[in-house]
Amino acid sequence: MAMNKNSNAYIIIYTVVMVVIVATLLTFAATSLKERQDANAENEKKMAVMTALGKQGESFDETITPALLIDGVLTPQSDAKVVLDKLADLKTMASAENDLPLFKYEREGETLYVVPVAGKGLWGDIWGYVALQADGDTIAGVVFDHKGETPGLGAEIATAEHQKHYVGKKIYDAENRLVAVTLRKGGARQDNIEHEVDAITGGTKTSDGVSAMLQSGLSKYDGFLRSLAMQTADDTELNDPIAEPMSDDAAAEAGTEANVEPQNIEE
Repeated sequence: MAMNKNSNAYIIIYTVVMVVIVATLLTFAATSLKERQDANAENEKKMAVMTALGKQGESFDETITPALLIDGVLTPQSDAKVVLDKLADLKTMASAENDLPLFKYEREGETLYVVPVAGKGLWGDIWGYVALQADGDTIAGVVFDHKGETPGLGAEIATAEHQKHYVGKKIYDAENRLVAVTLRKGGARQDNIEHEVDAITGGTKTSDGVSAMLQSGLSKYDGFLRSLAMQTADDTELNDPIAEPMSDDAAAEAGTEANVEPQNIEE
């Protein structure tokens, strides 16, 4: 006996069957695509690191040593995924105090470091990567992104035009305090130009969020970055040219010339 297609029972059974079928298909699609989605997310993070370094044409896997800063000690990781996974949860990353992710770039005698940072903008999460020179003080480049800042205003933090202004800025002041970089409303002050950039017009809250993110994010790496500065100072001292010792004859000649008394010259 055929079921009445206009009955409540038929409608309920049909709805349940369709929901089960659709749910099964969606679950299968999500499961089968998860590996590819995870790979795409990892590649996006790798590209962001290389962009912050200004090395977009180079290979992450060939030039980057992924590491964790464990109790202040740089600990390289053979599997980049271990470090990249630390970036998945922005809230956890922003509050972490140990096992901090870090990326070390090395190629042809050049060494750079990339520090990931995360914070809050006006409408949601903001995050980024700060590339630092080997001295642990000079910014080599930055990349910022956001979840939902206002287009044309706060969202400008994600543009190359804004990010270029951070290159060459210092995160330590003359008294060796970590001051990071401040986005100054009204424009960076000339007397503090090394540590400020112009805030985004109409994006004051987002600008304040970026300033706070840089300060809090970089402060976690303070001890390690100071050690880089000390190492750089030591290397500079070792590389200073040392005068070669004079030969005995040269020393004697120099001594003789130094002891010659000036003669009176008659006009």
